Amino acid sequence: MTELPRRSFLHLAAGAALTPALSGIARAEAYPSRSVRIIVPVPPGGALDINARLIAQWLSDHMGQPFVIENRPGAGTNLGVEAVARAQADGYTLLLIPQSVTTNATLYQHLSFDFIRDIVPIAMISTLPLVMLVNVDNPAKTVPEFVAWAKANPGKVNMASGGTGSASHIGGEFFKTMAGIDMLHVPYKGGAPATTDLMGGTIQVYFSPLPESIGVVKGGKVRALAVTTGKRVASLPDVPTVGESVPGFEISTWQGIGAPKATPPEIVAALNKEINAGLADPKVKARIIELGGEPSPISIAEFEKRVVDETARWGKVIREAKIPLQ
Repeated sequence: MTELPRRSFLHLAAGAALTPALSGIARAEAYPSRSVRIIVPVPPGGALDINARLIAQWLSDHMGQPFVIENRPGAGTNLGVEAVARAQADGYTLLLIPQSVTTNATLYQHLSFDFIRDIVPIAMISTLPLVMLVNVDNPAKTVPEFVAWAKANPGKVNMASGGTGSASHIGGEFFKTMAGIDMLHVPYKGGAPATTDLMGGTIQVYFSPLPESIGVVKGGKVRALAVTTGKRVASLPDVPTVGESVPGFEISTWQGIGAPKATPPEIVAALNKEINAGLADPKVKARIIELGGEPSPISIAEFEKRVVDETARWGKVIREAKIPLQ
């Protein structure tokens, strides 16, 4: 066999080493070459859907192809997540990730997918606080006053939720544990009927997702005692956090964008960069804040860690609170 000259061999070796990297760069530069669908696992019209459409519009405007929303609600958001977990990992099927994926991993015993194994988190969009609401006639005007009132009225405090296992349910159960009080859980089919009964006095407290209730809070129809995030929120700057009086209490809902796990990393990185750029845009930021959220640009690694950490955290809360499994 004729030996290659050393210089020719080195050129070939260097070229071979660069081929995978150049291939990845080419794929990232070419992406997207056609329309991309974002599966949203909730019905149209809510805060999650609105945020998905906001980011889809930004991506369409800045990546040169349509990003199209496809609503696929059902089974506590599991239906849409399952569809993406089974989709081709080519960057053309994305998921609007709801925070519920971190609780559903424990609540649902027979899922056909494992979120952490099957989905790669790409970028967060926003963090949405819950807000602790009471009826305007309730004597409590602060969280400590509510805790004292609840302890003085055992068996008389009804806590609403938007459904068993929802963020409002888990937030309320977490508060019960942290504050050392007893409340009867009353699940509703969504936040609207829960808020109606809170205003009517049937229910005494409701940990509501802020986007669903910001209108009735600002309209004076319910009293906001506190928000559940680690810091006060821009849309309700005068409302304290629960943690200011119950140290260690913090819970929020959030949403982001994900894709099937084997999606090429250069495509994942390109989407993370573009979404984070969108979250820095003044118009996009203002719209998210108007919806009751906080723009939350983070790295892929930070998002992955958050999902893993919260899955473990809320799994423990669900088990300790003996929330019925599905």
